[in-house]
Amino acid sequence: MREKTVEDVFAMLAERGAARYGDEQVSVLAHSLQSAALAQEEGATPALVTAALLHDFGHILHERETAAAEGVDMRHEELGAKWLARLFGEDVTTPIRLHVPAKRWLCAVEPAYLAGLSPASVRSLELQGGPFPAEEAEAFIRAPHAEAAVRLRRWDDRAKVPGLATPPLEAFLPLALSAARAP
Repeated sequence: MREKTVEDVFAMLAERGAARYGDEQVSVLAHSLQSAALAQEEGATPALVTAALLHDFGHILHERETAAAEGVDMRHEELGAKWLARLFGEDVTTPIRLHVPAKRWLCAVEPAYLAGLSPASVRSLELQGGPFPAEEAEAFIRAPHAEAAVRLRRWDDRAKVPGLATPPLEAFLPLALSAARAP
């Protein structure tokens, strides 16, 4: 079996991304594109734009769209980061792996953040362990790439707008290729 390429990742996202993004009113692909577009608008590095685009790739891999509704945390952030580590370095995969802990951190340190979460995000937060206790919050934000993960989390939260126009998936391919590990 041949090794997967960045182009294969994009093909998988295009093919499987039409599925609804949990209980949100957008598809996985629309959510991914909106996240990446927000990152790009804010001048993020190619690696962080790529992380924003691929942060929910674990949902594509496990293909169990109703997991949260069934009370199961599939740990999509870990699954996606591990799978993508074949192609990308830590500047892409660590923010992906940390975007769920970043939500837990934000809920612990910004009371208004928790109040602004979508109902689906509140449900998943419960499955993910809820807001961090103070000690865990302090340890999280000191971890490498934690601040990038927090930025990614904020884009993730804003990337749920039905019908929002974004650049097409292929527009992000050059950035992803530039962020990929050398073969």
